[in-house]
Amino acid sequence: MSSPRVAAIVLNYNGRDVTLQALSSLTAMTYTAYDVVVIDNGSTDGSFDAVAEAFPRVRQLRTEENLGAAGGCNLGIRWAMENGYDYLLILNNDIEVAPEMLTELVRLAQSDPAIGCVGPKEYYYWDRERLWSAGGTLRFREAITRERGDGEIDRGQYDRDEEVDYINGCAMLVRREAVAAAGLWDPIFHLAVEDADFCTRMKAHGFRCFYAYRARLWHMVGYATGVYKPGKTFHTGRGTAIYVRRHANLWQWVTALTSFAASIPVAFLRELPKGNQGAAIAKLRGYIAGLKVPMTSPPQIPETPAPKGEL
Repeated sequence: MSSPRVAAIVLNYNGRDVTLQALSSLTAMTYTAYDVVVIDNGSTDGSFDAVAEAFPRVRQLRTEENLGAAGGCNLGIRWAMENGYDYLLILNNDIEVAPEMLTELVRLAQSDPAIGCVGPKEYYYWDRERLWSAGGTLRFREAITRERGDGEIDRGQYDRDEEVDYINGCAMLVRREAVAAAGLWDPIFHLAVEDADFCTRMKAHGFRCFYAYRARLWHMVGYATGVYKPGKTFHTGRGTAIYVRRHANLWQWVTALTSFAASIPVAFLRELPKGNQGAAIAKLRGYIAGLKVPMTSPPQIPETPAPKGEL
């Protein structure tokens, strides 16, 4: 039997150098039936031309303005669905992948048609044995998502393939049928929690999320947005509130609001000696904004063909 076809979708916004580094590792993967497409999300740093020169066989789709994480990914998702790929590998650009990563992700996905989404073991790029994520958990607290194993040295404690609540959008292999059922990523989130929302909607259609421990990736965590900075925390707070509005029951609402209200003063005092208390205030502002934003239904796969972009 032929190997399933995979579209590796790399999202880039003004990350020329890290995107080139990511492509160096992605084009060296041992899996053979895959194509790489870079979504140039309104970059102004010469990314498009640099990628075209260094990797002439890599496809590119370019938009003239930044559509956000969800909007940019959707351009690649629509292209991949239109072109008949069996799986979509959605990726950040600030990564380095092990050569066998895609082989291992596909191996696990192929083991059960109910597996809609698979993610790798992810390490901190600057600390090669320190885990960032071994799959994710979802909870209705001050932040919806939590990465399993974050900060732990890898000693094999997560060395088993297993079901998890969600897969981080840094790297997720998604089955075509799961995308068709769940729809596109929701641009209402713009920059945070859109991956958790997608996984939750996908699971509502009977698909499951799995972590593949043999698949490995190193992530420059916080490269694009910072770790705990106002720009990042605003969108985290906003996305958290939107997720709660869409998916929480009454008890989860109470838990989420109580936890968030308690976390802001703690974060403010923690960041005060660093002069970074504005990040806590920004998170509160984002949460309030998320409670106010008009809610819409998640976008579905359109019947009309996706724009081809520049290939």
